Amino acid sequence: MTWLVFKYLMTSAVVVAVSEFAKRSDKLGGLVAALPMVTFLALIWLHVEHQPEQKIANHAWYTFWYVVPTLPMFLAFPALLPRIGFWPTLLACAGITIACFGAFALLMRRFGIDLL
Repeated sequence: MTWLVFKYLMTSAVVVAVSEFAKRSDKLGGLVAALPMVTFLALIWLHVEHQPEQKIANHAWYTFWYVVPTLPMFLAFPALLPRIGFWPTLLACAGITIACFGAFALLMRRFGIDLL
């Protein structure tokens, strides 16, 4: 139980750190948010919990492919925010990401990469 609490605290500290950096500097906040810290932590947790190397490697492999269809959201968010407000923009960006992921998964299937 102590290990699980430690994992939650460390992982949530990353999110808090990103939001704190973002309050002080848009650029620094964006840079820190773009760093794959959550992925690094997940890889560390998998390793420390003695998961097979193939499982850890698969996690990194799929994370790469799952990041690609999220990128349009980062362009849509600042364009939509002043037009429709925060919550509708967040909802629209979630929809954009889902649509991009679906289209990307279909495209990648043609190249032998199964994301779904």
